[in-house]
Amino acid sequence: MGNGDSKLHFRKAVIQLTTKTQPVEATDDAFWDQFWADTSTTVQDVFALVPAAEIRAVREESPSNLATLCYKAVEKLVQGADSGCPSERQRQIVLNCTRLLTRILPYIFEDADWRGFFWSTVPGAGRARQDEGDDDDGSRPLAESLLLAVADLLFCPDFTIQSHHKTSPDGAEDMQSIDSCEYIWEAGVGFAQSPQLNYTHDLNRTELLKLLLTCFSEAMYLPPSTDNLCLNPWVTFFCSTDNRHALPLFTSLLNVVCAYDPVGYGIPYNHLMFSDPREVLVEQAVQILIVALEHGAWPARPSADFSSSTSGMEDHEVHSQNRPVGPDNLFVNYLSRIHRDEDFSFILKGVARLLTNPLIQTYLPNSTKKIQFHQELLVLFWKLCDFNKKFLFFVLKSSDVLDVLVPILFYLNDARADQSRVGLMHIGVFILLLLSGERNFGVRLNKPYTVRVPMDIPVFTGTHADLLIVIFHKIITGGHQRLQPLFDCLLTVIVNVSPYLKSLSMVAANKLLHLLEAFSTNWFLFSSSQNHHLVFFLLEVFNNIIQYQFDGNCSLVYTIIRKRNVFHQLANLSSDPDSIQKALQKKKKKQKTTSAGISRTNSQETVSMEGSRPAIPAEPGTLKASLVAMPAIDKLTEKAQVSEDGTMVCLQQNTHSPQTTTDQHRHTPQPTHTPQPHTAGDQHTHSPQSAADTSAIAAPSDTESNSGRDNEEVSQVEAELTRSRLSSVSSSATYWNPTPDWVVSWKSKLPLQTIMRLLQVLVPQVEKICIDKGLTDESEILRFLHHGTLVGLLPVPHPILIRKYQANAGTAMWFRTYMWGVIYLRNVDPPIWYDTDVRLFEIQRV
Repeated sequence: MGNGDSKLHFRKAVIQLTTKTQPVEATDDAFWDQFWADTSTTVQDVFALVPAAEIRAVREESPSNLATLCYKAVEKLVQGADSGCPSERQRQIVLNCTRLLTRILPYIFEDADWRGFFWSTVPGAGRARQDEGDDDDGSRPLAESLLLAVADLLFCPDFTIQSHHKTSPDGAEDMQSIDSCEYIWEAGVGFAQSPQLNYTHDLNRTELLKLLLTCFSEAMYLPPSTDNLCLNPWVTFFCSTDNRHALPLFTSLLNVVCAYDPVGYGIPYNHLMFSDPREVLVEQAVQILIVALEHGAWPARPSADFSSSTSGMEDHEVHSQNRPVGPDNLFVNYLSRIHRDEDFSFILKGVARLLTNPLIQTYLPNSTKKIQFHQELLVLFWKLCDFNKKFLFFVLKSSDVLDVLVPILFYLNDARADQSRVGLMHIGVFILLLLSGERNFGVRLNKPYTVRVPMDIPVFTGTHADLLIVIFHKIITGGHQRLQPLFDCLLTVIVNVSPYLKSLSMVAANKLLHLLEAFSTNWFLFSSSQNHHLVFFLLEVFNNIIQYQFDGNCSLVYTIIRKRNVFHQLANLSSDPDSIQKALQKKKKKQKTTSAGISRTNSQETVSMEGSRPAIPAEPGTLKASLVAMPAIDKLTEKAQVSEDGTMVCLQQNTHSPQTTTDQHRHTPQPTHTPQPHTAGDQHTHSPQSAADTSAIAAPSDTESNSGRDNEEVSQVEAELTRSRLSSVSSSATYWNPTPDWVVSWKSKLPLQTIMRLLQVLVPQVEKICIDKGLTDESEILRFLHHGTLVGLLPVPHPILIRKYQANAGTAMWFRTYMWGVIYLRNVDPPIWYDTDVRLFEIQRV
């Protein structure tokens, strides 16, 4: 039958279904077979020929017919799984049923009354082997029958895997006797042979995985709430011991993703001439993986100690006693127990290769294939590090971690002005926060940065730490306002690594001081109850470097000396009511000049792009959906103190503000007011350094050396910061009114002793050198500082404090909305969930 006739035949069947008001009997095979037996429709055809309105009409007006259609489609999949699909016709029936269910399921999920339908047990319905007297099997819920059939079909010889036994009499293998561990799809973790590539098998696997992902997507139809962190029954069952293919399937998905090389044969423009079925399979595989691994990810923490387990990942019961009550997720379990270095190396190299792929520059534009699923890869990398601590330590054991760091910094820099990619910014920063909780990460950052990735940042000669600081500075000063909740996170990462940074470049040192200048102006400190935290973080960075890495950091010490006025102003911050009001009044005056700009920014919230590149459409897979709020930094982290032997001791979780002074148990009390500032936009800057301050110290030659330029830039940054920091506060909150007592409560705890002592000792020495030698060249001063020492002159070194990432219900909900938002937008061919009533997030149509 021609393809045109086939489509017509299928469309007629759909119209018949929508127009029948009387229930059609399940035994009427002549009617039901029209949907799958004699047609060959692609998944795109099915989406075009079964309109959303008609599915909803059948659901509302003849529900029994929709129920029977689902039953019959599942029954055909079960029959195909049992028989092994020996004929081409049976394979076609399975594919047609797969496509039809992928189309219908979202409309089942969007209606609360229908959600339990697939979990109802109708004896015998949907099962092929009713006559075998297997009561348990006969009364399985439809969902379980469907998931087990899909799992079987993913290891079906000559359909999704290459058969090893061609010589059996009937030409088909017994599906129940197949050991699917022998048929893992790709070499890698726990499997050595690389099966021959078969495009047809890849396409069939992709369609089945698409259906599986659709089954899992019930989560999209529940509103976001930490109370809704309930287990998804579809994922629970699929990742349980009921699924005999759980281990080979987990391994197949992981290996297919990590072994994929999008460069292909290295022939330029090859990807424009030939499509790559493997890429589509890899995309579906990574999406199934992250959804299955998200499940039960909080607060369950599988034990990372699996030294007792034997090779690979067998014996999945070993660690169940370490988990909270609730069904065990075998995917999480297997992931947590991978432990061989060669497996870790394979995973890390694969993830790093794919993350780096979009950065590859060639002389021929568009000549190499650029992958689009880097957001899913970041979530997968996050899961790997979070669930398998041995993998995390392996990643940090060598400088290979930098192969992941550089692409993450590239994505952060690239997405900072694009509001549709705010989720990407968050996941990138979360990963860096997780890594920065380990000492080795800070140590690795000292490796020189020589690989030049195309980024619009100042040219510098330095380390990966310099790269990180320069890009974080750009995010804070040049990002859009929805990034404000990330400022604390960004600075926490820098605080965590600061005790290990051996030599910051002049560029990075200037960036850090520039942030302190912007954050420490009176109007900024007084305009919100939380803003002073940022100053505490930066002072902690300077203290860590001075106390632990003074010797190699002459550029930073020099910049602190040159900008010493900032520290003096902080120490002498006025807290009387007049000064507070004066600072806030100046802000009000400035508001008039900037309010137009602010209102314009706010009104463009729903526009796809905003900021530096307004004319470019959002890239495929970017999320313009409302993400749930990110928890505050003190909810995201727990404190650990690094003792002299390098071990970490967890401190009591701080429930108040994040900053810490030398005495780690003294914390700033939370103010009693709820922060609600008035509209932001003040550009008041502090006064520039007086001539007396700078006359004796040579001007630096760095890109930001000109003091007039510094102040102008600080002024611009302040306007941005105020707007971003304040505009995100809910308008329903009460008005924020800073009081003298509040200012004194945190000003008295500013950890300025170490810096003031450094200035007290070094400034006179530097001024004397400049006057005695008539110096105008900063290199001489840097040389002097490099050979100087403050041994015995500084206060006793404070203990190193690390803020380690701590999972909680808030971040779990954030990850769920982000992950499903990405999956929603990435599945556009066919558009599986488009135009359905998704409730997990809002889709803003542009």
